[in-house]
Amino acid sequence: MLGVACGSVLAGSAAFAQAAPVQEQVQAPEEGLGDIVVTAERRSENLQRVPLSVGVASGDALRDFQAGGDDTLLALSGRVPGLYVESTTGRIFPRFYIRGLGNIDFYLGASQPVTIIQDDVILEHVVLKSNPVYDVRQVEVLRGPQGSLFGRNTTAGIIKFDTYKPTNAFESRAAASVGTYGSVNLDAGVGGPLINDVLAFRLSTLIQHRANYIDNAFVGASQDSTATPRKNAMGGFDDRNIRLQLALTPGTAFSLDLSGHARWYDGTSTLFHRGALQKGSNDVSAEPRNTVALDEGNDNPQSYNTYGGSVRASYDFGPAALTSITAYETTSGFSRGDTDGGAGANFPVRGVANGFGQSQGQIRDLDQWSQEIRLAGTPGGRFNWQVGGLYFDNRDITDFYQRTFFLTTAARNPNNWVRLHDVNTSWAAFGQVSYELMDKLTVTLGGRITEDKKRTELLKTVQTVAGVSQYPANFRRDVTLKATKPSWDASILYQASPDVSLYSRVAQGFRGPTIQGRSAVFNSDFSTAKSETILSWETGIKTRLLDNTLSLNATVFGYRVNDIQLNGNDVNGNGILFNGNKAEAYGMEAEANWKPVPNLTLGAGLSLLHSAIRDKSTEVQICALNNVVVCTPSAPVRSVPGAFGTTYLVKINGEPLPNAPEYNVDLTARYDQPLGNGGRAFIAGDFNIQGYTQFVLYKTKEFTANGNFEGGLKIGYAAPDDAYELAVFARNITGEKNLKGVIENYMAAVFNEPRIIGVSLSGKFR
Repeated sequence: MLGVACGSVLAGSAAFAQAAPVQEQVQAPEEGLGDIVVTAERRSENLQRVPLSVGVASGDALRDFQAGGDDTLLALSGRVPGLYVESTTGRIFPRFYIRGLGNIDFYLGASQPVTIIQDDVILEHVVLKSNPVYDVRQVEVLRGPQGSLFGRNTTAGIIKFDTYKPTNAFESRAAASVGTYGSVNLDAGVGGPLINDVLAFRLSTLIQHRANYIDNAFVGASQDSTATPRKNAMGGFDDRNIRLQLALTPGTAFSLDLSGHARWYDGTSTLFHRGALQKGSNDVSAEPRNTVALDEGNDNPQSYNTYGGSVRASYDFGPAALTSITAYETTSGFSRGDTDGGAGANFPVRGVANGFGQSQGQIRDLDQWSQEIRLAGTPGGRFNWQVGGLYFDNRDITDFYQRTFFLTTAARNPNNWVRLHDVNTSWAAFGQVSYELMDKLTVTLGGRITEDKKRTELLKTVQTVAGVSQYPANFRRDVTLKATKPSWDASILYQASPDVSLYSRVAQGFRGPTIQGRSAVFNSDFSTAKSETILSWETGIKTRLLDNTLSLNATVFGYRVNDIQLNGNDVNGNGILFNGNKAEAYGMEAEANWKPVPNLTLGAGLSLLHSAIRDKSTEVQICALNNVVVCTPSAPVRSVPGAFGTTYLVKINGEPLPNAPEYNVDLTARYDQPLGNGGRAFIAGDFNIQGYTQFVLYKTKEFTANGNFEGGLKIGYAAPDDAYELAVFARNITGEKNLKGVIENYMAAVFNEPRIIGVSLSGKFR
């Protein structure tokens, strides 16, 4: 998961499907490619001269991908080589993977090795990471362990979103679209001076809507559903967001940036299509996309409200600048779902045709505080330096409800409801120095010391088995874990020529210990995992060729994670967190952006990955129901008698990391035909294909995908000076039904977004 790759640019790749240039900061020349400026090292630099693996996507590219109302974060998946994003818990809980390293756990308190940063603010909790990005200028994906420059330590990497900021000149932009299923998308921002050269503002909004379009066809006895089928019961959403930024610059030395935002979201959690997978095959073509039969979950509602704000103060002393970033985030809401995918005679539970399975997670209150302070020398010259510190505090109270009826001759599994209190505090000191040893040769060293502390407490529990507590006498209701560890990185950059850079980087990082309190729902002790550590390396080349009409960047990388934190099921069928011995991976990434003629732009991104878990002893539970294995695991199966029947286990040694595609290809193209009035007619397309991907820790014929692809097309007119653009578009233009996730025991499938066809209008005004 290492950092790698040149940063080239998805900007190169993605920008082909957009009207505006790849980057706003540096206008692309008519005959060549524009420079891409990034802040991956906390200062503005040309991407080609950064000794770090950085993938870049422009805001305009991202807006094209989400024109149909797609989740703004899921739309990034595969668009930057090495980045994969998925969710089996709806729009409120995306999971991120960089170079195959991520976390498949759907627990609301789960720790992820990928950190999200929006406008310098760390978003650590899984729900906060779902905050949509809008009025965004640029996205940067920093691959590999990070920590010597950014506040939160991470083993996999950072996804960094930078929005448009207030300016002292009036400017605005908007992109609106309507499409299939009543989809509506509005992404807009307006700003300018309130007091010339002293106070400026920026007001931004994102509004997304889709009507319900999925039928619930369930008929029969139910715990909380009527027996009558319901048309258009699920699948829709309303996601409403607003942000206000103020920039105060009373002089040349001091600046103060204030930002506040709010989100109101109502929608549908992920729908599991029970029985969509047949034993021996991962073909889901026979399963209707727009129909499910859910007997519980009340049509899977999901709702969250999120609020937050930050204060960024900076003072330039001349030789150095001091920056303070104070931020607060809070959220509350719930997600409910039929976790077994509905009823079905083909999936009886203990001999009964209709088994009920339902879960609900609710954050009653979550509060996240972060305070970061940095002191940085004035950029430029042969020597650059930065030092800083971070304090992070996240506290939440979460309810979990699980109803799973395992009918036996005597009793049924208890229906549990638990309330948990999670606390995560962390402090860190970090720094980096960069020195030009000789002409064209620069060495960079970074270091960090971090203390990460987590605590989970069981506050309350309710069970329905004759009022008798099912917890063992030695059950731990209050667990605290803490670790203090160093991390570091070292890189070297050689500027072979003005158009060719070579670099290498070695980095070591760690992810703090983790507690999974969700196990209490199943009458089991909290499961825990100690810290994991990673050592990674990468080496790459970044080039500008053919008179600056071709950028070609490539990187090879490798990493080893010791004590890797994994998620699976134990012998009693309970979801648990545990440490594997280690995982190893290696691969390469390449990105190209080519402008062979002034009116044609082509882009390509490629990632290759081989990953393997190295653990000869660990076993995990596999797909089984009613004492029958319902899938086809490739490893030898061991059976273990248990309280609720036989459990089947396999070893995971040699298996690839879950949700780690072996390859990913992203292609984009755009052709502009100049018109007599100074405007342009254009056609733009994008195509993404995903290689072999395993969704669980063990290999089967069913729980994999290979060759998933999606394409997009946009045809339109751009007015002179890009004043506005009017276009027709299609996302998932061929209507592919791709497998994106599974529920093993019920052979249930999760699908990608449907085809959306629509019309878009965008413009910029100054």
